[in-house]
Amino acid sequence: MIQALMDYEFIRYSFISGIIAGFIAPLIGTFIVIRRLSLIADALSHVTLGGIAFGVYLSSVFAVTINPLITGIIFSILGALGIERLRNVYKHYQELAIPIIMSLGIAVGIVFLSLANGFNQDLFGYLFGSISAVSFNDLILISVIGIIVVAFIFLLYKELFMVSFDEEYANVMKINKWIYIAFIIVVALVISASMRIVGILLVSALMTLPVASAMRITSSFRQLMTVSVIFGEISVITGLILSFYLNISPGGTIVLISILILLGTILFNQLGVNRNGRRAQEV
Repeated sequence: MIQALMDYEFIRYSFISGIIAGFIAPLIGTFIVIRRLSLIADALSHVTLGGIAFGVYLSSVFAVTINPLITGIIFSILGALGIERLRNVYKHYQELAIPIIMSLGIAVGIVFLSLANGFNQDLFGYLFGSISAVSFNDLILISVIGIIVVAFIFLLYKELFMVSFDEEYANVMKINKWIYIAFIIVVALVISASMRIVGILLVSALMTLPVASAMRITSSFRQLMTVSVIFGEISVITGLILSFYLNISPGGTIVLISILILLGTILFNQLGVNRNGRRAQEV
């Protein structure tokens, strides 16, 4: 594997991109899970699929080659803004915004896929991830998104913490509304950055499963963020290595590793509870 990393550029690009995605996806996913917006990642991933299908369609119609990752990012950001807008429209039924935008994304994706004469190998890689699909330009774009995400969380950590745990109190404290919009745009960027490795259909798992695992064994928010990132990196690196040797799609492998980690933390947590219960009974 080390020799392959040294010999082939596309493998280096995939691993670097995977490490970035494994860091920023659970990092922003921590805030998503705490805000109980886990399904928002699914909605935006489907909108991103519509954007990628649109990019593929434009490339098939015009003589120029359009990077579907760019159109995917644009659609994802528009979908994020749409969700935030609908959450304000349906103030008492804010969860409606997610299925509305998800349905729109699926519909747009199907329409443009049919106009672009269906699937091709590159689009298949976007759906399920590919270890050979990351180009140098993709790596640069993913790196820029990673820097934006880390800077956003570092600079606005207190505000994001307040909004995540007590949105009503945040409103009383007059937290600027633009933070909500900026947050959901950052979520859209993370989804766009991660889809090359994990795939559109599974990208939400990378944002939520490491957080779900970390919640079983941590006792503070900072611990939750740290352990979530560690689990995310373990899942991505292990999944990429296995997909390389087994010649399978990395997306499913990464998610399966995440599921195994989740099961391990649940088992560990249950054993800890049982031991504590027995000790309490003995005392």
